[in-house]
Amino acid sequence: MAKGKRSTDREYVWLQCTETKDLNYRTSLRVKGGIPEKMKAGLQKYSPRLRKHTLHKIKRK
Repeated sequence: MAKGKRSTDREYVWLQCTETKDLNYRTSLRVKGGIPEKMKAGLQKYSPRLRKHTLHKIKRK
């Protein structure tokens, strides 16, 4: 097993709700080779404040 070598092509980003502007989720993306179009458009994730699924877009801090 290869130990000690960390992959640097991943970056942590926040997913921000488009309705409440809350930062609900934090995930890592593979940025080597560009961000997929599916992720740029946004994801349907659960918003605890609204108690329903809403569109969440990438927000870099």
